[in-house]
Amino acid sequence: MKKNILIAVYSMGIGGIEKSLINMLSSFDYSKYNVDLFVFDHSGELLNDIPEEVNLLPEIPNYSVFRRPIKQCLKEGEISTSIIRVVSKLLATVEARLKKFKEGPGYIQMQLSFKYSSLIMPKIKKEYEAVISYSWPHDIIFRSVKAEKKIAWIHTDYSQLEINHSVDFKAWKKFDYIVSISEDVTKAFLTQYPSLRRKIVLCENITSPEVIKQLSGHDIEGYDLDTFKILSVGRLSYVKGFDIAIKALKLVHEKGLTTIKWYVIGYGGYEEELKKMVNDYGLNESFVLLGKKTNPYPFLNKCDLFIQPSRYEGKAVTVTEAKILGKPILLTDYPTSRSQIEEGKEGIICDMNPESLADSIEELYKNTQLREGLCSYLRKQDFSNSVELKKLYSLLEGDIRKEEPMNAVSVPIRKGGI
Repeated sequence: MKKNILIAVYSMGIGGIEKSLINMLSSFDYSKYNVDLFVFDHSGELLNDIPEEVNLLPEIPNYSVFRRPIKQCLKEGEISTSIIRVVSKLLATVEARLKKFKEGPGYIQMQLSFKYSSLIMPKIKKEYEAVISYSWPHDIIFRSVKAEKKIAWIHTDYSQLEINHSVDFKAWKKFDYIVSISEDVTKAFLTQYPSLRRKIVLCENITSPEVIKQLSGHDIEGYDLDTFKILSVGRLSYVKGFDIAIKALKLVHEKGLTTIKWYVIGYGGYEEELKKMVNDYGLNESFVLLGKKTNPYPFLNKCDLFIQPSRYEGKAVTVTEAKILGKPILLTDYPTSRSQIEEGKEGIICDMNPESLADSIEELYKNTQLREGLCSYLRKQDFSNSVELKKLYSLLEGDIRKEEPMNAVSVPIRKGGI
């Protein structure tokens, strides 16, 4: 008999978490599992990419309001949730100021909103063999769904995330298993929650090289094909380091390399600050914000250099996609960067400052042999990894003995496969 599985995520916008979820669902074994997908807010371009084998549950209004303006929630009659969000915002603002968080109160506000709202959210009536809370925060799914096994996912570097870790710990410890997408993400997580080591299992993001290569052949507009094209993809936020990128491009132009253009695919709350910065640095024609792109792969396929200028990452899906398309890669030295690429073979890593980034861009621009060597190596590699799903199936089938410490790198698989 098939097992009933629920997977939950907030929305299906264009982002690394959502893309990794689509890749996982596209590779899932539906002969053994009935999969319900609970999307809090039925918004986002990737809704249309959900495989037909997946049962998308109807939207529940109470769950869809967390990222809407509070005024809009009040107009729609979401009084209790609005009050919780107002209180959470005040508490988060105070805590962020006391701790001098660079990103402000946003993450803590979300954290507290989900925590307190979980007490009043309607329960999911259906019972499941397993529920997977695929994106943070996880409080609501733990409280709202009845399941024999409860699994939460780690996608980011928790040593850098500006949240209240004591609040999160109370949620994390209630899950049976915590799935991490890389060894470095695991290590970062355990710096904050060392007592949860026994719960962690490694399962890397699933990639679909065939699909990415197929989509990369589409025609595009918006590129100046006669220039040396740098591409970055990511949410427009402080974390992604695009302010560092703008300063670096200015330095590159001051070196006389004015034919280099930098394109960014993404959207987010930092957009106006970045636009002002681009204007102030006189880079309006050469640092180009392309906005949302449902299919970024043709841009990636035609760029000359892919750069991830982040301050921190978990394991960026976009870096793996650049590898699949055989692009030279330049990363800033964020804490998990060395788990993303094999330095010297797949790309290079520079210090996290505009000067080092500019020097590395200059090196890759002038050293054609270096770029071609990186590309040649990447094109020979196989980045398909659907076998990673066997680790998740082992959790669902109960093949891991919880009384023994779990290896966060290797998970035992049943003899004979799944």
